[in-house]
Amino acid sequence: MSMKDWMKNFFYLDEEEENSAAQQPKPQQQPVDSQMRQQPVKSPVKERKFNTTPKEMAVPNLVSIQNVQKSSKVMLIEPRVYAEAQDISEHLKSKKAVIVNLQRIDKDQGIRIIDFLSGTVYALGGDIQRVGTDIFLCAPDSVEVAGAISDYYYNDLD
Repeated sequence: MSMKDWMKNFFYLDEEEENSAAQQPKPQQQPVDSQMRQQPVKSPVKERKFNTTPKEMAVPNLVSIQNVQKSSKVMLIEPRVYAEAQDISEHLKSKKAVIVNLQRIDKDQGIRIIDFLSGTVYALGGDIQRVGTDIFLCAPDSVEVAGAISDYYYNDLD
């Protein structure tokens, strides 16, 4: 077996030639003189044809960003235990803003929840803001938080 035959067998080139020859109709036998006058036979490699018009090729694929913004939600959550902090972070990961009311939980547990959510918001590139006594707004990077609430009222309560 020659190296050429071995390569054809290894890459299954013989089978492809046989398959393509079987699919094409066999030409009728012509005299040798007429065969020499014909154009060279094209290779059995199939040409790709694209079913696109010039108009379709000129327009790139565009996606409207307005449709994405309409589905924004703000979740209101009052956690009762620290374990609910993970549920809040899942909302943030799914690009939803969350308002967290910590008025019904122990102060120590509330601090742990805010620490956990601060890490989540930082990892997502978002923002966390205090909007009231024990009430916080956690926003992912897709939600912009503008403005600030003054702290002088909250300092008097502590």
